[in-house]
Amino acid sequence: MADRALTGILLVGGASSRFGSPKELAEVEGETLRDRAWRLLGDACDERFAVGRGGLADPGTGPVAAIAAGLRAASHDVAVVVPVDMPLLTVAALHALADACHDAAVALAGPLPCAVARRALPAFETGELRLRTVLAGLDTARVELDPALLANVNTPADLARIPG
Repeated sequence: MADRALTGILLVGGASSRFGSPKELAEVEGETLRDRAWRLLGDACDERFAVGRGGLADPGTGPVAAIAAGLRAASHDVAVVVPVDMPLLTVAALHALADACHDAAVALAGPLPCAVARRALPAFETGELRLRTVLAGLDTARVELDPALLANVNTPADLARIPG
């Protein structure tokens, strides 16, 4: 369990090109992916921001810029970052990432979800667009999470495989 205050960063607003419509509006158990992820961050964190289309900022350059925007707004030393399309994540999984975070922490499959220390913000402001490259330059812990929790919804077929 995370023993420190956390900021939650929800990544929303990707192109959804493989999904065919805005995937954040797709539903699991009667709840949109966006609402589900927002609720999870509310349960796990002391503050939360949505970054992307309709959120804190619309960086338009992918997760690195979105994480930078969230870290700039963060009040707490560590932020957990959740993409809108991972509906099976749990509070315990996010807290495990936060607990392992020095500069950053990712699941073994990485790079998302992740935890990032606010002090790592300069690494996200270099112009590098690849999240894996940014994380490789940091002291990034690798955390073993249940692979089932990392189910990613990129297509309607992926959504159909989500339990519930």
